[in-house]
Amino acid sequence: MSPSVKLPSTNQLKDGLSRLFMAAHTQVFRRTGGKIGGQFRGAEMMLLTTTGRKSGEPRTTPLMCIRDGERFLAIASYGGDDRDPQWFKNLQARPEATVQVGGETIPVRASVATPEEKKALWPKAVAAYKGYDGYQRKTSRDIPVVILTRTS
Repeated sequence: MSPSVKLPSTNQLKDGLSRLFMAAHTQVFRRTGGKIGGQFRGAEMMLLTTTGRKSGEPRTTPLMCIRDGERFLAIASYGGDDRDPQWFKNLQARPEATVQVGGETIPVRASVATPEEKKALWPKAVAAYKGYDGYQRKTSRDIPVVILTRTS
């Protein structure tokens, strides 16, 4: 009798590939100060660094950089998945973070947009990346808009 082999689930595969892509993107972005990796699909990118809610270690995720005056918006879409992204869960546990835009690293504090704020901010997100509307249609959860406000 041969031992059974447990294959990874679709979510495990998606998560693993996502982590590999993000790690590579982060390294290239950091090493070039955003000259490479600072744009994706015509949109500006940023690196969001949170504190892992379980590990306490820094966790960095490349995200589209949506500017709203002096603030930055991050869309917790996870590609339309029914799960919240890990970076969003980390911010819920500890809202202090940093964003790197180009060569500048900025300390920020995160807050989730209220329904009224989201109504006003969602069009900015879709203007930056039209796919967000499709992600919202794809999932049953309400995709959060995270407001990142400079702390210094």
